[in-house]
Amino acid sequence: MKLLGIGSRINHQEYGKGVVTNVTSKHYWVTFIDSGLETIDLDSEFEVIEATTDDVDTVSFYEVESSLVQILKKWSDASEIVPIADKWKGGTLVLEPEDSNLQNKEIPIDTFFHKIVMVRDRIRVMEQKINSSNLDAQDKIDLQQYITRIYGSLTTFNVLFKSKSQQFSGQKST
Repeated sequence: MKLLGIGSRINHQEYGKGVVTNVTSKHYWVTFIDSGLETIDLDSEFEVIEATTDDVDTVSFYEVESSLVQILKKWSDASEIVPIADKWKGGTLVLEPEDSNLQNKEIPIDTFFHKIVMVRDRIRVMEQKINSSNLDAQDKIDLQQYITRIYGSLTTFNVLFKSKSQQFSGQKST
């Protein structure tokens, strides 16, 4: 099958006349006179009014970038950069035992926060592995409820996150 180049004109049974404006590995992006931009499968049935002979790169940069990001997220142990709330930067977490004969433990808050983020990321990976596993639906639901409760237990640490969108959230009450 010879691919149409960008600028080719077609007549589609459903959308009418249009011009190919982009080509991907699976679709033509066509701007139709009556219905605007639509994507149609490469093997869709349509009449070719005028074909251009441009060579077409069938994989867009966006598709390559999206695929790479998905692969890295799936197989990498690297986590996203999650900023700590400004007020905690450079601070120290002090654990003070009740017994005054025992020594305090001081931990840089940045180090503590990094460990919390690592826990969150590993829970997310576990959640993905459960969802993509061969477990039956009920087992997946049961395990997901435990994960939701874990997230809920960790909401205490939300005060450390700069961005609300990166915080833990437990089960929402309805």
